[in-house]
Amino acid sequence: MGLLEGKVALVTGAARGIGKAIALKFASEGADVAFTDLVINEAAEETIKELEAFGHRVKGYASNAAMFEETHAVVEQVLADFGRIDVLVNNAGITKDGLMMRMTETQWDAVINVNLKSAFNFIHAVTPIMARQRGGSIINMSSVVGVSGNAGQCNYSASKAGMIGLAKSIAKEMGPRGIRANCIAPGFIISDMTNALPQDVRDAWAKQIPLRRGGTPEDVANVALFLASDLSGYVSGQVIHCCGAMNC
Repeated sequence: MGLLEGKVALVTGAARGIGKAIALKFASEGADVAFTDLVINEAAEETIKELEAFGHRVKGYASNAAMFEETHAVVEQVLADFGRIDVLVNNAGITKDGLMMRMTETQWDAVINVNLKSAFNFIHAVTPIMARQRGGSIINMSSVVGVSGNAGQCNYSASKAGMIGLAKSIAKEMGPRGIRANCIAPGFIISDMTNALPQDVRDAWAKQIPLRRGGTPEDVANVALFLASDLSGYVSGQVIHCCGAMNC
């Protein structure tokens, strides 16, 4: 019996990358999985096929996570399709890097809306459902730069720091209803985004990590599984760094 048997998980931004790895990990441990992405394209359809191989219910939903009303409509549809929501992973995110003096208002607003406002949107829609169920786990995907900051990423760092404050506040506010809220702060994770960097940049980054390697989406998914499952039943309001000791 899997760690998430009988549970329904909703993962945002899960057509690829870390979100996809989390969805696959959850399905492998018995969860029914609903996931969102901006569009249900070929990549999302492939993710659906991979998830269905585990033999549980799966459905993908096209959703702009930054839009409040659209988010609520999607959550209502997930509830109608699956009957409950036990786990929410706020993974949807983008980057639009640049130095503060050159950053445009559009770059700032886009990152704050997609990364942070989306988490508010989904938590706002899901917490009444979890409250009626008297339990649930909310996982915000933050970042080590949300803790330490990073030059050229003030918008991204601010959004990820905001997700930490949001999770800690929800943990206090919704704890009496049995709802837990935590954050994962990944470090240098090997992905399509990091693979686009020059090899020498990636090598230099790896040398700064005590474990001497970048993390994988599966490394992050393993932490998400812990936080989603009953193994973390007394863990709430916490930030777990998944960074190979890069930011300890």
